[in-house]
Amino acid sequence: MRVATHHFLIIAFVLLALASSLASAYDPSPLHDFCVGVNQTKYGLNIPANTSNRLGSNVTFAFVDQFLGLNTLGVTISHVDYAPNGGLNPPHYHPRGSEILLVLKGILYAGFVTSNQDNNRLFTKALNLGDLMVFPIGLPHFQLNVGNTSAVAIVAFGTQNPGVITIANAVFGSNPPINPDVLSKAFLLEKSIVQYLQQQF
Repeated sequence: MRVATHHFLIIAFVLLALASSLASAYDPSPLHDFCVGVNQTKYGLNIPANTSNRLGSNVTFAFVDQFLGLNTLGVTISHVDYAPNGGLNPPHYHPRGSEILLVLKGILYAGFVTSNQDNNRLFTKALNLGDLMVFPIGLPHFQLNVGNTSAVAIVAFGTQNPGVITIANAVFGSNPPINPDVLSKAFLLEKSIVQYLQQQF
């Protein structure tokens, strides 16, 4: 009798573990159906952004912070403008969402880098009008305008707030600054070069 009870407990535990893993295998449903941003009628992605900055790019975000109507819907969209001949959306990553990019104008050289466990493999592609590329959640990625005209892309995410961490800004522009000895050793650079880079941010 004691053996049968023991087997029953094991089977019950296995079934409970399976049920909990299946239950967490998808995103939870929103808390409510929708949230109307009643005072945001003028927000849109139709106006080209100014790309006369040191990177030659500008991202117009429509995250939930800017567009309240996205609240609880699990989606986000952004508009990216690139200056001709080298406009760059620099290496960055999104800690809370994967990204899909659609080229609306121009030619972009885009890529992402896998994790340390995968030997930091680089995947790149030249993207033309109508081409798509997916950047998996949490992986560093970038886009560079390799054409001689401006370029435009629409970016969508499977979350209302993917977050964005631009790697150079985070590493060399942290507040307060990271100790230059740390960055010098990590990037195999002279300390004076690290200090110069920190001054740029």
